[in-house]
Amino acid sequence: MTDQKYTPRVILSEVAIETIDILRKRFGNDLMFHQSGGCCDGSSPMCFEKGDFKVGTSDIWLGDVYGCDFFMNQDQFEYWKHTQLTLDVTPGRGSSFSIEIPMGIRFMIRSRLFTTEELENLIPTKTGEEVLEENQLK
Repeated sequence: MTDQKYTPRVILSEVAIETIDILRKRFGNDLMFHQSGGCCDGSSPMCFEKGDFKVGTSDIWLGDVYGCDFFMNQDQFEYWKHTQLTLDVTPGRGSSFSIEIPMGIRFMIRSRLFTTEELENLIPTKTGEEVLEENQLK
């Protein structure tokens, strides 16, 4: 079996990496992200301790991002599936339940369109239900 190198759907800025490191010191290593696509801050990526947000069949797993599962609501994914997302951080307190909010910052997404070559080599997605089943088998 060959190790295929996939194009990641989500990458991180340096500030996002630093922020995740700080959050891991406070909350532990098991963090996850979810982007719902709802109104207001609901369309921003939110960080939770793994298991504090329940994913399901309407959520799509976009990959492992610096050791964190990243999920997006299926409807939102339909709009963003042709773009590579960059998880970044911006000053300002968001109005979500994301665990970085008390730090006076919030996660945000920047995006760019995938190239044709990248589209042909994307990391496969899974439903939230599939990921939950896999985690139960571990």
